[in-house]
Amino acid sequence: MTVIWFRLSCISLLNRGQRNISIFSNATPSNFNKVVSDAEKIVGYPTSFVSLRCLLSDELSNVAMHVRKLVGTKHPLLSTARGLIYDSRNNLRMRGLVVLLMSKAAGPSQHTASDHLPQDMVSGIYPRNLAEVTELIHTAFLVHRGIINLKEWTNSDGPLKDMQFGNKMSVLSGDFLLANACTGLAQLNNTKVVELISSAIGDLVQGNYHEIHNSLEDNSLTDEINMVTWEEQTFLSHGALLAKSCQAAMELAKHDKDAQGLAYKYGKHLSLGHKLNSDLQLFVKSSCSADPVTFSFNSAPVVFHRQIVGQERWCHQLQQAKTIGRQMDYTKLRSTIKLEKGVTSTIDLCRYHGNKALESIQCFPSSEARSALENIARAVTKF
Repeated sequence: MTVIWFRLSCISLLNRGQRNISIFSNATPSNFNKVVSDAEKIVGYPTSFVSLRCLLSDELSNVAMHVRKLVGTKHPLLSTARGLIYDSRNNLRMRGLVVLLMSKAAGPSQHTASDHLPQDMVSGIYPRNLAEVTELIHTAFLVHRGIINLKEWTNSDGPLKDMQFGNKMSVLSGDFLLANACTGLAQLNNTKVVELISSAIGDLVQGNYHEIHNSLEDNSLTDEINMVTWEEQTFLSHGALLAKSCQAAMELAKHDKDAQGLAYKYGKHLSLGHKLNSDLQLFVKSSCSADPVTFSFNSAPVVFHRQIVGQERWCHQLQQAKTIGRQMDYTKLRSTIKLEKGVTSTIDLCRYHGNKALESIQCFPSSEARSALENIARAVTKF
């Protein structure tokens, strides 16, 4: 009953509070949903963004009740909640799914005797708790990123007291999810895994800091970021968690360092390819939406473009894209960027990471799980 009430409460507030604010990735290719759905059949059940233990808690039910108070405002926590319920793009459950597939594709180590296999191994997957931990950590950081800067608050965003309340809920809800993840992590009883996932949390914090710092200078003319820096920072905020979770799955199954390294590489390259694909969507697909076009100057195609044309020409293009009111005409700027090689360079880099992800799992035995991992890697390179 708690789960039903929680979902009905969330769906009610989502239907009444539709906004265009989103902190989730842009749309991925249409066949990506099918790839994920087919992969879920292999692991035996649809993966969820949180475990049932978390869903059934009274604390999360209270969160849903309080979030309803934000309906009618523009607080990002509403968009976060909507994304968790209506994850039509499969961006959330993909991480846990990949961890499960990696565990099943590799199977137990040959050095592990059959009579010493973990009791909670099901269909070659050990343990499912690791996938839940991965998803909980990712979700916690999404919730935390929903905190807004009240100095930029305007009346159109909603009452100030509601926005302040939304910030408090973002902090407490994210902390609750992260605490549940840490509890699940401790229950794995593996110090190496605890060390790996803890370092991934540190990477997320550092990566998010870089993202916030860069966004503050989003409309500036600085040239501090290049593609080498972009990949390093993107890995911290978007790739470290999946890469180290895949490695942890191998550690739990008692695989050697070589197998762990290959799993790590798959998670790293898949994450980078997925982010590149996301950044490309606005530049490779025509938008039928009436909403104004906006994009980050730190997205991959723009960073590539800035490197190619040089700082002086980039500054000139920015000036030409500004309207009489000194507002940025993103539609015009996008057309300018598409004329150069920044977009094609990003496509090439996306395919490179997809291919590297494919290469990293070729040593695993042929199976449905490996095929599913290959299909996911191929899907992120299609536009």
